[in-house]
Amino acid sequence: MTKKQPIIAVIGGGSCNQEETRLAEEVGRELARRGVTLVCGGLGGVMEAACKGADAEGGTTIGVLPGDNRQSANPYVQIPIVTNMGYARNVAVVKSGQAVIAVGGNYGTLSEISHALQSGIPVIGLGTWSISRNGKEDKAIVTAKNAVEAVEKALKLISKESGE
Repeated sequence: MTKKQPIIAVIGGGSCNQEETRLAEEVGRELARRGVTLVCGGLGGVMEAACKGADAEGGTTIGVLPGDNRQSANPYVQIPIVTNMGYARNVAVVKSGQAVIAVGGNYGTLSEISHALQSGIPVIGLGTWSISRNGKEDKAIVTAKNAVEAVEKALKLISKESGE
């Protein structure tokens, strides 16, 4: 039986600043170097930067698209999945990953973080949301200082979950 390669979701804003672009691209590169399939929302911003990085290193990229046109995917998405579900596709993005790496992001990213955490999927954050509950910081989002650390933490949490 063949061992399935891990899948990690990369989430973040459809538009992003230079630093978020750099971080997302490096996350994509690092995932590909480690043989991890990248799944994302398939559009621009963080999604495109992460796919660009993964593609440059020979990795596999999947884009779960909000509309009904596979041509709307960024040029680095190798496997476009058309949903015609709008933001509801956020659930499919995070549920497809064994872990989630969030880079920056807006409210769509926050909804993806929420879906992941509700499903017990680990979330690693790079300059993304922090959350608090009753005025106390909630440490559910594992923070990372850089792309390599984010990928390492995600893979460690995946292997811990699967008992490897």
